[in-house]
Amino acid sequence: MNTNQLARIAALVGEPARAGMLLALMDGRSLTAHELATAARITPATASRHLGLMVEGGLLRVNRQGRHRYHQLASAEVARVLEGLMQLAVAQQSAVAPLVGPRDAALRFARTCYDHLAGRLAVAIADRLVEERAVLLEGETAVVTDRAAAALASLGLQDVALREQGSAKRPPCRPCLDWGERRMHLAGRLGAMLCAHCLQQGWLLQQPRSRALGLSPRGATALRDWFGAQRWQELSEPASLAATR
Repeated sequence: MNTNQLARIAALVGEPARAGMLLALMDGRSLTAHELATAARITPATASRHLGLMVEGGLLRVNRQGRHRYHQLASAEVARVLEGLMQLAVAQQSAVAPLVGPRDAALRFARTCYDHLAGRLAVAIADRLVEERAVLLEGETAVVTDRAAAALASLGLQDVALREQGSAKRPPCRPCLDWGERRMHLAGRLGAMLCAHCLQQGWLLQQPRSRALGLSPRGATALRDWFGAQRWQELSEPASLAATR
């Protein structure tokens, strides 16, 4: 382990403006330097210097389209480290504030965690797949079973091949501790696929300048049918969220 490199990466993440820009990219989007400067509440010139350091440090990558430059997290591994740091930050909060995770009801219900779903909805999806033995969770590992095809088909995902050997960098499925619920949701290729499917079907809707995902009436109907009426009522009522119209 190169301790100098470890310290360098920690220093890159530890600066408040850079941390703000990194968190703004946690929904998987690519943003311009100006948009990231606004998120971090700093000038564009200052943002450009910070972004250059993070690109050089391997935290970000740049995509060029014509005259525009878009920044995004360099990899899912970077997002996973940031999610872990968020969990540590919440754990260090004063006991005076017992509410864990995001205070915003929409963020607590459903949000993006880089390329997969997080929040109460994501934890409930993981629970349902575990109950159906479509996914086996044990510690920090997750295994997709032969029952996954039927469970995912009932959600509208057809011909899903996840049990093929994946790379160490992109496993078929892995558990990810939800920093709001303090329980596991699903990441890896399965988590990304579930997120993309919910967005493509219009069940969940991305919100401007937020990781929160709005629930559409169409999504409420589809997810209620999949979860069952009683479980869906238990899941959706505490959020006090009206379907996005």
